[in-house]
Amino acid sequence: MTHSTALLTDHYELTMLQAALADGTAERRSVFELFARRLPDGRRYGVVAGVNRLLDALEQFRFDEQTIAFLADRGIVDQATRDWLAGYRFSGDISGYADGEIFFPGSPVLVVESSFAEAVLLETVFLSILNHDSAVASAASRMTWWAGGRPCIEMGSRRTHEEAAVASALAAYVAGFGATSNLEAARRYGIPSTGTAAHSFTLLHDRERDAFRSQIDALGKGTTLLVDTYDVAEAVRTAIELTGPDLGAVRLDSGDLPSLAGQVREQLDALGATKTKIIVTSDLDEFQIAALAPAPVDGYGVGTSLVTGSGYPTCGFVYKLVAREDASGDLVPVAKKSPDKISIGGRKWALRRRSAAGVAELELIGVGEQPVDDGDDRVLLKPLVEAGKIIGRTTPAESQAHHQKVRDELPRSASQLSRGEPAIPTEYVGDYDARNPFRSRSHT
Repeated sequence: MTHSTALLTDHYELTMLQAALADGTAERRSVFELFARRLPDGRRYGVVAGVNRLLDALEQFRFDEQTIAFLADRGIVDQATRDWLAGYRFSGDISGYADGEIFFPGSPVLVVESSFAEAVLLETVFLSILNHDSAVASAASRMTWWAGGRPCIEMGSRRTHEEAAVASALAAYVAGFGATSNLEAARRYGIPSTGTAAHSFTLLHDRERDAFRSQIDALGKGTTLLVDTYDVAEAVRTAIELTGPDLGAVRLDSGDLPSLAGQVREQLDALGATKTKIIVTSDLDEFQIAALAPAPVDGYGVGTSLVTGSGYPTCGFVYKLVAREDASGDLVPVAKKSPDKISIGGRKWALRRRSAAGVAELELIGVGEQPVDDGDDRVLLKPLVEAGKIIGRTTPAESQAHHQKVRDELPRSASQLSRGEPAIPTEYVGDYDARNPFRSRSHT
């Protein structure tokens, strides 16, 4: 049984609808755009995630009997509005950046075209999904980049809301994580899951040796043993005594990880366990992963920093009306002019301009017209919904592959963890008001 997502919204979306229905503007053809005005400090690029979850939410965006009854009981909107909501089905078009795509300031990550009434109701749920999932994916991408091909495991479920944990696991997978500890994410999205034992399992037993023996008997010699409950060197020695050279891995969850990993590697090699891997955990983030790059580490488990966006739990996406039908039936640009919150009116299209060598050089955004492809460009807006029909779903594996491909296009400077400008500039072409906070270069 699916549950309606129609109330995952803000009260004022419905009160705006009621007023628009009453004054006759509700059916005006409109274009809404979802974008970020800037990247968080220290970020050179962002990663889109949550598009498939957004499409699932759209499919379930229905005002069923229980939902309508709630609106009536609270007196939130009048009878005429409730009657209109009872038949709500999104019938417009949506295009957007794919799951795993890179975005920059001003990128039109989502473009929604329909009547005002149909589109305005979707603002909150769309922002909720994309702001959260893209924040996690943006952090995850930095982590997997600095992991340098060493596998990363998502293990942050206990650090966030239970449903956010599932969404975080998917977003992390899109950005290159290889597995999750969350079984619901594995069931729902087909993501590989993994896990062995915590410190409590060792503490349960009378001796560390007994805990290791029990785990090996249950899971085989290829398991990963947690070796820092008591004395690391003694634990490693005990582990290899029990398994010989066939132990899969040891896990380090505390201490000075770079030096400790070096010591454990030397000990494992001296004991003949040259193929036994070293996995490190312990509140890692992209900075610690980068610092561990020279260490003999074979994989990372990341929790708190990942599911909280590594300090930036939202992308700052906004959802703005950028064009609407006028009295003569023409689509005209509209824009907010508030200081520090300026938006650019007009329907947008976007290309990723690349060099002949395939390196991204520019985020090229056409306002009111499609920008011209110079031969090396890549179209960024993909059809997601046409005339109300969802057509743009991708699998998690497809999204992960897409992210790897488009991240490889970025200049090497994009991996830098220090503060700086976005990896590539954003440029607008077409007829627009150039007084905007995104523009690095202008062309009209």
